[in-house]
Amino acid sequence: MTPPRRPSSLPAARSRLTRPRPPARRSGPAAPAETPARYGTQSFWSLAVAFPAALSLLRLWIEAGGQFQTTLLLVQNVNPVNLFATTFLVSMRLVTGVLVLAFALGGVLSHAPGFEQRWLARWTSRTPPWLLAAVFGLALATWQILYLPLLIPAFVLVAQATGEWRTARPGNRLVVLGALLAGYAAVIWPTLVDAYTQRVPLVFAMFAVPPLLALGVGGRVPRWFALAVAVAGPVAVVAFSIAAAATSMTMPVLPLTVTTVTGPEGESASIRGYVVASDDELTAILQESGGVRYVRNSAVVNRVLCPASPDVPLYRLRVHDLHVEDSLLEAWGRRVRPAPLVDATCRIRSSPRSTGPL
Repeated sequence: MTPPRRPSSLPAARSRLTRPRPPARRSGPAAPAETPARYGTQSFWSLAVAFPAALSLLRLWIEAGGQFQTTLLLVQNVNPVNLFATTFLVSMRLVTGVLVLAFALGGVLSHAPGFEQRWLARWTSRTPPWLLAAVFGLALATWQILYLPLLIPAFVLVAQATGEWRTARPGNRLVVLGALLAGYAAVIWPTLVDAYTQRVPLVFAMFAVPPLLALGVGGRVPRWFALAVAVAGPVAVVAFSIAAAATSMTMPVLPLTVTTVTGPEGESASIRGYVVASDDELTAILQESGGVRYVRNSAVVNRVLCPASPDVPLYRLRVHDLHVEDSLLEAWGRRVRPAPLVDATCRIRSSPRSTGPL
């Protein structure tokens, strides 16, 4: 009698050999995914940093009067950090205006069926809430008080494009909007009464109409209106950006001074312009009338800083002692440092052009 055979392990081994192996794991860190928040942050900094930087370079060229050698002198001696900071502060009101307009139009498209993938809607929905709050906070600080009510309907349009606002309960959204409008009414009511008493319809409409619009801009919009916004919205953003850049070009980025110098025979002259460079012997002044003038330091008698010529106010209205044509930063700054008296030499024009040292 033959003993029973053992089962062969060949089929099992063959099945192990033919079984597909799992893919090998690659070593090294995985590439981070492009999240919506990261996309919105990069877009914001691309506009908020690249826009003033480009304006800084163009502004130097304009300040030099289009002269290449003068531009090289300014580029060599003007501190780029100070120039960028000055241009950033000057253009902040305009940059925030462009961003608020783009975000508001994106909020309209985000609630229109079939238009959620337009670039304005995607940009608004992918921007993190803290970045939206920063843009609105900068606009609140830099815009004129007269135009601040426009931020209320813009805030509602932008908020409805965020996930936090969509997932919130309708009651909570009404509470937030009601608290916002109640606080606004408590602050602005005396100014509304003054505007009605003084018969200033434009100011009355600017303070009364935007809060009422905020109650009706939420929710879905008709398709025809969304189509009009999708077509005209990008054009409006580009046109507003060009207008903002053109306005920034006319704003000064260097401090205007008047330097009083004496000649070899005792005669005195006043030079209005911008001090560009100074060494142990000479000071280079970019004259307001054009050209660069070099003066000896020993000939300088006095130098005064000339403030910007104030704009003539159009209205005699204030919001809790803050003029409606000032921004919050300007109004608070004037409380800390009242406007100084303008020196008499700031009203005197420069002497005839001269390029040689005095």
